[in-house]
Amino acid sequence: MDIEKIKVKTENDQTLEVVVTSKKADAIWIVLGEGLHNVKCKLTPTRNNLAYVGSLMGREILYHRSVKEVSADIARHNREPIMPVKR
Repeated sequence: MDIEKIKVKTENDQTLEVVVTSKKADAIWIVLGEGLHNVKCKLTPTRNNLAYVGSLMGREILYHRSVKEVSADIARHNREPIMPVKR
């Protein structure tokens, strides 16, 4: 199983790579960090649906992909054929 990672930007233009735990068109759940010190965050679409935004420990983070692009990614991922397991 592949772990999906995305790059988000903080309010001071720092780029962070985070792990996606759940992805839907209306929300993306991410985890920053590992082990005991991880932090979960929900990214929701902006008013114009051109990006996703959330708050992580009081800091705003931004994912620069539109709802349309994320929906296309989800549809493409769901269409990928699953390789049968040979026994």
